Amino acid sequence: MKHNKGFYERYLKRPQDIVLSLVALIVLSPVITIVALLVRTKLGSPILFTQERPGLNEEIFRMYKFRTMTDEKDGDGKLLPDAVRLTKFGKLLRATSLDELPELFNILKGDMSVIGPRPLLVQYLPLYNEFQKRRHEVRPGLSGLAQVNGRNAISWDDKFNLDVEYVDNVSFLEDWKIIFLTIKKVFVKEGISSDTAATMEAFTGNERLEEEI
Repeated sequence: MKHNKGFYERYLKRPQDIVLSLVALIVLSPVITIVALLVRTKLGSPILFTQERPGLNEEIFRMYKFRTMTDEKDGDGKLLPDAVRLTKFGKLLRATSLDELPELFNILKGDMSVIGPRPLLVQYLPLYNEFQKRRHEVRPGLSGLAQVNGRNAISWDDKFNLDVEYVDNVSFLEDWKIIFLTIKKVFVKEGISSDTAATMEAFTGNERLEEEI
């Protein structure tokens, strides 16, 4: 059942995203520059980790993040597990959410929103049930309800339930509540990883594999 857009979502949310992302890019430009230089020095090129993700109505876009992992491979040319490739510097970027800063450009472009369900992997699309698919009825976000309620430390079921709860209750007050809670979470550094994986276990339906989220 597709949700009905309210006045805020229909007319104010996107202009707000543009203003917030522009202001953030201007204010944080020195931080973005410094992080980019550090990534280049410590992890090499490319500076950005880019990956296709499903957005609003499952339309695919290319998401930008700062790299947090090396490209180390085994003898067969396959990438080593996340836990091996995730460096101390990469862990610091994730713990402070500095790796997410390039997503401000995705918000400015209209691929994403400041607040919404996090954009997951394209290969998950065929695995969703009808309820879980509803997370794509709004633009994906830099942060969201699931991120301020456990982030990667909660189960996939809990995460999808929170995503759809957000979709059904989009509002100005809810967005700003999540924004302030996100700022608090960044300083507390909660839920960066799951209990059993270096980043977050992949959503497979039946199996659990490690995947960069």
